[in-house]
Amino acid sequence: MKTTFPLCSIGPKASVRILLLGSALALTACPSASTVDAAVAAPVAVTPPPPVAPPPPPPLSAEDKQKALYAFGALIAERTPVKAAGLDADDLAEVVKGLKDAAGGKELAVKLEEFGPKVEQLLNEKQAAKAEAEKKKGTDFLAKAAKEKGATKEKSGLVFISTTPGTGKQPAATDTVSVHYKGTLIDGTEFDSSYKRGQPTEFPLNGVIKCWTEGVAKMKVGGKAKLVCPSDIAYGDRGAGANIPGGATLVFEVELLGIKDPVATPPPGMPTMPNTPPPPGK
Repeated sequence: MKTTFPLCSIGPKASVRILLLGSALALTACPSASTVDAAVAAPVAVTPPPPVAPPPPPPLSAEDKQKALYAFGALIAERTPVKAAGLDADDLAEVVKGLKDAAGGKELAVKLEEFGPKVEQLLNEKQAAKAEAEKKKGTDFLAKAAKEKGATKEKSGLVFISTTPGTGKQPAATDTVSVHYKGTLIDGTEFDSSYKRGQPTEFPLNGVIKCWTEGVAKMKVGGKAKLVCPSDIAYGDRGAGANIPGGATLVFEVELLGIKDPVATPPPGMPTMPNTPPPPGK
């Protein structure tokens, strides 16, 4: 009797197809260890949640609205020439009229094409008159300061008063110095202070106002002095910012902490650091 096997009884082509199918099933049913490891080790991207916007502030109360409107008016004065123009009460009344008409969409009482260019002339005239008044007050203050004990008045108008003599080196006008200082108007209003900033200031003496170039050059390291500076060697008729009016005489209390060593010239091709002198500047 001839023995037959089930696989052989279905024909040669069918046998090949069954073998190939079995091999495919075996491969898909039993993944290799490397395939499993790769799947486990693959990083999973995590999308962070979107940032949560802060809640809007609560509505303003009637009192806060009134205060905010007042602050709005103050900002207009602070950030435009209004504050520095030296306007009197009648001048300000006219400014308010123009502001109200323009803000309310009313027909303006004057043509801006004609009088707009004259605004700058008006401001210049007002500023010049205010500067002259400041200079007059400064002249009286300088004369009084020149009579203080130990005071010397220079040809430039600077009044130099040594309050604590130094024992170190004396800087040249081309040196960079380290100082602490406080600056005030003649009425005592403080407009700048390195002491309040908590760190001394460094600057080249030939990169600041003339009063400082001349006055600090008269000091020695470790010394303290008071410099009374007429406007001609300070910030002139234009002043500086909103806190130093044009024509103002200024008072500086200066402490000379040190003279910086000259920086060696770098080799060709080496970049140099930018140098920005801090206040008080030209």
